[in-house]
Amino acid sequence: MEEETRWLTPSEQRAWRAFIGVHQKLPGALARKLQATGSLSTADYLVLVALTDAPHGRQHFQELAQAVDWERSRMSHHLSRMNKRGLVTREDCPKDARGVHVIVTAAGRAAMEGAAPGHVAAVRRLVIDPLGPEELDMLTHLCEGILGRLEADPP
Repeated sequence: MEEETRWLTPSEQRAWRAFIGVHQKLPGALARKLQATGSLSTADYLVLVALTDAPHGRQHFQELAQAVDWERSRMSHHLSRMNKRGLVTREDCPKDARGVHVIVTAAGRAAMEGAAPGHVAAVRRLVIDPLGPEELDMLTHLCEGILGRLEADPP
């Protein structure tokens, strides 16, 4: 038996459209800031954040792909481009004959250090500062709830 469609109410539709608007516009605004201040793409920044957060600036290829939620092929192609630019390097994994570690280079760290202040300033200006403490807590709660649902929902 088919389930009846539960159409969005006007207030639900307003919330959804506001969420979609943020989803569509915020990434572009942040990407433009990254390009202007550090010549990094959003993808570069995501990879470098994951690597600089990891112990010794290194992560197993599979763990890195999971951290940024990319498929192996996308990760491999992007790392090749970053490697050519000197931002990362790869090393064979001693524990896994087929595995590879990805390591942030000094140039990658420098690029991050150059881009991070502008990126954080843009995040603060566009998202954090307009919210009061209670609104920020609510945003955190809402986003963590949605992320939990996404992670629990099979593809």
